Amino acid sequence: MKTVLKETRERMHKSLEAFEHNIAMIRTGRANPGILNRVTVNYYGATVPINQLATVSSPDPRTLHVSPFDKSAVGAIEKAIRDSDLGFNPTNKGDSIFITVPMLNDERRRELVKTARHLAEEARVAVRNIRRDANDELKELEKEGLLSEDELRQGESEVQKLTDEFVQLIDARLKGKEGDILEV
Repeated sequence: MKTVLKETRERMHKSLEAFEHNIAMIRTGRANPGILNRVTVNYYGATVPINQLATVSSPDPRTLHVSPFDKSAVGAIEKAIRDSDLGFNPTNKGDSIFITVPMLNDERRRELVKTARHLAEEARVAVRNIRRDANDELKELEKEGLLSEDELRQGESEVQKLTDEFVQLIDARLKGKEGDILEV
């Protein structure tokens, strides 16, 4: 039973991490270097994530600064940012790139909140699916005679506690992200 609970916790934690990674990609009104993580650059015939070619920083709340390790990649990085679906217009300063993050309008903020809520619901569904798998595994152990009925009930209770814990964590991360998105 302990191994089932341990595996369940690990799988739920991975679902939480995936959710956190996904909502980090959602743009807020502030300049967040993580927003460029999904941008890939065609660099000498290979598709490479921008964070492997450059350092991305935020010198102020409205600006991103991209400083390539290889100065010859500036043009390719600029093109990749411009072609991405982020809607940014990068400014090439020769050896680095500056991006002014535009303010979000109310309609776009509502769309982003809706996207964040959708991602949160997907994460909750994943956690509930993991709960179902764990309960099925516990029932199988009971059928094989490795768990008593009382141990089965206790195990299901522990799995439910884990589920509740991870759903609360997802909801807390969602609330924080909604606050960031709606902040003017």
